[in-house]
Amino acid sequence: MEESNLNTRAINNIRILCADMVQKPNSGHPGMPMGMAPVAFVLWNKIMRYNPKNAKWWNRDRFVLSNGHGCTLLYSMLHLTGYSVMTLEDLKSFRMLKSKTPGHPEASSWNRNHDGIEVTTGPLGQGLSSAVGLAISQAHLAANYNKEGFPLFDNYTYVFCGDGCLQEGITSEASSLAGHLGLGKLIVVYDDNKITIDGETHLSFTEDVT
Repeated sequence: MEESNLNTRAINNIRILCADMVQKPNSGHPGMPMGMAPVAFVLWNKIMRYNPKNAKWWNRDRFVLSNGHGCTLLYSMLHLTGYSVMTLEDLKSFRMLKSKTPGHPEASSWNRNHDGIEVTTGPLGQGLSSAVGLAISQAHLAANYNKEGFPLFDNYTYVFCGDGCLQEGITSEASSLAGHLGLGKLIVVYDDNKITIDGETHLSFTEDVT
């Protein structure tokens, strides 16, 4: 099979897996995962540095799903890339009581075995702001410990965010700080899908995000 056809098949499988996860409990948000599946496929398959067998590897790239309502995409990618804590049965129990796949990603004491979930992203704005904190930490460690020829800390922080994330005040503050500090290893992918639960984005959000 040609690589392009294989990639398309893989992306469509991710989309269907995300849709099936939402269908079973009849609860969740399938739109963002289905739309962002190609980006997630490229990021996990071609760009990000991580190791499912050593998930706490210190210099791993961090991924933060700021628009956490689309968490079926994150859960699917963790399962498909070999994170043992995210089984197919876990995906089937999405949004079920006491499951390891709640309606938003959680990194908490009771959920501490959730390798691959760097931060909790419940309220919109929390994810991108936490990602700025991760990028600040990376820059601080690099400035203190990297030596010429020995880049101990050179990891990136990748963020998926949507319109709702960028409408929150704390996101503007965190983004302003990120720009001021020149956090070049913070990469934000903006899912500008021009739709919200209440209707088209332009009803409430018309600023020039870039």
